[in-house]
Amino acid sequence: MKIIKLSALFLLALSAAATAQVKTGTFRPSAWVDPQIGSVHGRWFFYTPAALPFGMAKLAPHTNAYGSPGSWQPCGYDDRHTSIEGFGHFHEFQIGGLVVMPVTGPLQTTPGTLEHPDSGYRSRFDKKSEHAVPGYYSVYLKDYGIKAELTATERVGYHRYTFPASSTARIIVDIGHRQGESSGVTEASMRLSAPKELEGSIVTYPEYLKFCDPGKRVKMYFVIKLSKAPASFGAFTDSLVYQQQKETRGTGNGMFLNFSTRQNEVIEMQVGLSYTSIENARKNLLSEATGKSFDAVRKTAADKWDEKLGRIRVEGKVSINKVKFYTGLYHALLGRGLASDVNGQYPKNHGGIGQIPPGKNGLPPYHHYNTDGIWGAFWNLGQLWALAYPDYQSQYIQSNLDFAEETGWMHDGVAAGAHSNGVQTNFFGLLIAATYNCGIRDFNVQQAYDAAYKNETGYVNRPYGSGKYDLHYLVNHGYIPSKDTLLSNGWKFNFGASHTLEFCFSSYAVAQFAKAIGKQDDYRRLMKQAACWKNLFDTTTRLIRPKYENGTFIENFNPMQPWRGFQEGNAFQYTWYVPQDIAGLIRLLGKDLFNERLEHTFEESRKSTFGGGNEINSFSGIEKLYNHGNQPCLHHSWLFNYSGKPWLTQQWTRTICDEFYGAEPLHGYGYGQDEDQGQLGAWYVMAALGLFDVQGHAAMQPTFQFGSPLFEKVTIRLHPKYYTGKTLVIESANNSKQHMYIQSVSFNGKPVDNCWIERNKLTAGGVLRFEMGPRPDTTFGVNTPPPSMSTDMQ
Repeated sequence: MKIIKLSALFLLALSAAATAQVKTGTFRPSAWVDPQIGSVHGRWFFYTPAALPFGMAKLAPHTNAYGSPGSWQPCGYDDRHTSIEGFGHFHEFQIGGLVVMPVTGPLQTTPGTLEHPDSGYRSRFDKKSEHAVPGYYSVYLKDYGIKAELTATERVGYHRYTFPASSTARIIVDIGHRQGESSGVTEASMRLSAPKELEGSIVTYPEYLKFCDPGKRVKMYFVIKLSKAPASFGAFTDSLVYQQQKETRGTGNGMFLNFSTRQNEVIEMQVGLSYTSIENARKNLLSEATGKSFDAVRKTAADKWDEKLGRIRVEGKVSINKVKFYTGLYHALLGRGLASDVNGQYPKNHGGIGQIPPGKNGLPPYHHYNTDGIWGAFWNLGQLWALAYPDYQSQYIQSNLDFAEETGWMHDGVAAGAHSNGVQTNFFGLLIAATYNCGIRDFNVQQAYDAAYKNETGYVNRPYGSGKYDLHYLVNHGYIPSKDTLLSNGWKFNFGASHTLEFCFSSYAVAQFAKAIGKQDDYRRLMKQAACWKNLFDTTTRLIRPKYENGTFIENFNPMQPWRGFQEGNAFQYTWYVPQDIAGLIRLLGKDLFNERLEHTFEESRKSTFGGGNEINSFSGIEKLYNHGNQPCLHHSWLFNYSGKPWLTQQWTRTICDEFYGAEPLHGYGYGQDEDQGQLGAWYVMAALGLFDVQGHAAMQPTFQFGSPLFEKVTIRLHPKYYTGKTLVIESANNSKQHMYIQSVSFNGKPVDNCWIERNKLTAGGVLRFEMGPRPDTTFGVNTPPPSMSTDMQ
């Protein structure tokens, strides 16, 4: 009941904010964002409220980051916790470090534990004192009587601490311990470089680099500017203290700054960050923070969030849907942040510093980004970015092309220049092809094609970090066998079946790219590769089934068993993983069995909230028929559009939006499931628009298939550089919770008879209008299914 009451109060506050917006004529979509949603069991980069869209400086409170084992497991902040151990600056996949904590009282140099907060410098706090919105965070640290506030520019973190009267006020700066996903610190240094300035660097060896890019390191640099000089200072290594020491170097280390404060005295810090050098951290600080107060930066941060979030404006009567929508959109714009400095310099893979050539105005025309892999992102982030943020998607692609030019291979996850491939696939070839298919082409197309083609066919001397370590089996034998692969850090993989399906899909995407630019021989080769999924289809069980190298199917086959041939899923889930050729899958299964299985999947999966039920675990649901909490299943509910029952796509996508997605810290994305860099939030956004592409825009002429739009009206601002239309308006007449079924569709006044539409029509601008009703119209959209590889080749 407590959570329900809090949610109700939150919605009342949002409704009041929305009313105020109407009265003032402003549109502030950030008012609908609640960063606490899904923050129980969230990923390291998931909860960083004091940040800008795609920024480098991502400031956040930590409750359980110190000493984390690294890897990828949820850590950093958990809404269930009631004490804070510090405020961190770097939050990316496999990247973490530089944590500060304001305190008073006797000196302590370790944070203590959640169970025993008094064993260190962490502080208890009340949830009612915590305030998190896009671009700003504040909390009252009860143990010290300190109000802590955070905000940020792109590369500078701002801190404002309001102290009580104290002769023992202090700021702890920790640089030498594991933080979140950073894994071990191999070297950390810091010095008091001026009376009110510190500078330093942190080097870590993350878990994924150990097998993706052995020997490489993540390097972080910083410059801290204080508003007040400390009265005294010192260094520490774990519990060992060195008074009046101006410098520290090693591991497990940090510094402390001592102050005497008056009641309500404010001490501020501005922290310039960089992945290349201390010099560039200082340049970033000077460029972005000079003359800018905390309150001015906080306002600018809010304005920038409103601009990005405001590219999609939703209108409707149901407040909870707006909260889910804009929070999901916020998450989709939060991950995968800047890696380059204001001068266009960025960390290179082979060491050293790369340089983005300046544009005509002398500024870098694009940025470099850190990123986790694209695994599943073509079903959410890729579609959303291409539609409303094509300028970002273009830069994101160019960043990887620069990496490929340097190394010869694309990455599928990079941390400060080093390979950090989380799933050992590589869907960047598909994303490049999809970007080209969407008309976003302001990069070197030939270079992009060459990199994408090599990604789908090249395996000789391929570095482990580029993924697809087993691609040679598909290229030479038509499938990837069931066999164990032991990584250098002791992890064991056996993903032959899922990799076969995934690599076939990405082959299809690059085949379409090849055809579009006239590479006919490449097209034929890749299309043959794209059809190899059939080599694992077992006609006895009528399921995808792993095979050994000798061509026999595995014995003792249990289609619900996860991990045996399938990454983070099972045979039942992965049998649907033929996005490029759903028509071919229907032909093999038969339409009746296809629909029977799919209908049973969702009827049964609703009982477990379409995932792992109430179990708090990133992998809960991977042994079930369907798991919305993980990428491999995210297209399943849209497949009825292909099998003659589009009303069931409408029913189940709407139901998933209503029931899997919540507006609470625990029930946000399932119950503690993996909102992986905004992917689940982005899926909600696309489903709420009523638009989705099962093929992830891999087809040469991409389409959107229809679901059940949630809002009465949506206005999407189309980017003038990439699209001819100014806006795409989506109207849903007679829409309500009970009216989830499409009765008819029109675009710019002309009827649309199919349950899908060509994407390029929508980006030319206009009005897509849905007439909704309480009962399925079983005649709408059934005659011509969406395009599929088999039907396209006829």
